[in-house]
Amino acid sequence: MVLSDRDIIKEIKAGAITLKPFKREYVQPASVDIHLDRHFLVYDTTKNFVIDTKKPTQGLMKPIEITKNEPFILHPQEFALGLIYEETGVSDRLVGRLEGKSSLGRLGLIIHTTAGYLDPGNSLKMTLELYNAGKLPIKLYYKMPIAQMAFEYLSSPCERPYGSKGLNSKYLGDTKPEASKMHLNF
Repeated sequence: MVLSDRDIIKEIKAGAITLKPFKREYVQPASVDIHLDRHFLVYDTTKNFVIDTKKPTQGLMKPIEITKNEPFILHPQEFALGLIYEETGVSDRLVGRLEGKSSLGRLGLIIHTTAGYLDPGNSLKMTLELYNAGKLPIKLYYKMPIAQMAFEYLSSPCERPYGSKGLNSKYLGDTKPEASKMHLNF
């Protein structure tokens, strides 16, 4: 069941949902608006020609950091990893779902290709998998509204929250965009 605005506020007050920083004005009827941070990773195509999922991604991507007044420009058919500004977390009885904003979707911006899920027990600055599906470049600005986070209750509290021993949790508590750690699955 997706939480309504009143339940989101209730769970924030109870500490089951954390949003840092949090402003009440960002709460929507069934979600919370989330903003863009300044850190990005882009593929370094000058040094790489293929992605091997069995190998570490060191050197595959290069970091880019924008300033308050300098946009990140995402070109058509281009992919980049970004980051949300707010540290977001859920207890062992909730999950979070990162969703796009319709105003940006109408410009051709996809904010996550597959990984919009916040596991129970994790708290981090979620990574955005940004893709420009349009025909024109899109300027993205630091702290602009970029997505929305919806929350759902689990049927019962989970036994092993994200980060528990044996789960192979790769992105616990991230505060910068992280390249894929898929190679750790082999």
